[in-house]
Amino acid sequence: SVMVSLAEVWRSVGVVPSAVVGHSQGEIAAACVAGALSLGDAARLVVARGGPIRRVLAGRGGMVSVGCSAGEAEVLVGRWGGRLVVAAVNGPRSCAVSGELAALAELTAWCEGVGVRVSRVAIEYASHSPQVEAVREDVAEALAFVEPRACGVGVYSTVTGGLVGGEELGGGYWFENLRRPVDFAGAVGSLLGDGYRLFVECGAHPVLGLGLRGVVEEAGVEAGVVG
Repeated sequence: SVMVSLAEVWRSVGVVPSAVVGHSQGEIAAACVAGALSLGDAARLVVARGGPIRRVLAGRGGMVSVGCSAGEAEVLVGRWGGRLVVAAVNGPRSCAVSGELAALAELTAWCEGVGVRVSRVAIEYASHSPQVEAVREDVAEALAFVEPRACGVGVYSTVTGGLVGGEELGGGYWFENLRRPVDFAGAVGSLLGDGYRLFVECGAHPVLGLGLRGVVEEAGVEAGVVG
């Protein structure tokens, strides 16, 4: 609600998006802002997807943010033998790890011990991890109503890391959005490669700017990033 509303506030003063990118569930808001989803379908999608998550996944896992590269994160989670996975790559040195609660506690303690930045993400399940497979059928059934449509605003996917057509954003896509790692850095890299140079984060508490600026710096271009 906040993200879609803020996008409308920006539009009311003449700042109109030529492309959108969303992080995890924020991709639903981005698709709505782009016109790929109606406001009704987008709101219903959030609620419908949340039902299976609460019933099946809540309390079984969680996520932490870690200040390291994607390669370092892959090596790090390997210490826990499949109990943890890299859930998101937000920037050159900003990742999220998802998995079992006990393993996350061990990872957090290890990071704190060696001085690696780490913080708990406010979520009660292991999003973007193999645990999500437990709700595949339930989510597919719950999201059968979604009717995506073509749109005139570019939608850059954090599932694929690149541009997708609005008509591709059906129920199956939104399960993959929940299951697969969030390639935010890849999607921003694609936007930069296509010439986009001004990014406005529409959120009540903008948190992606640091990672986004890191991608911009790594690409060696000049771009504006505002909350």
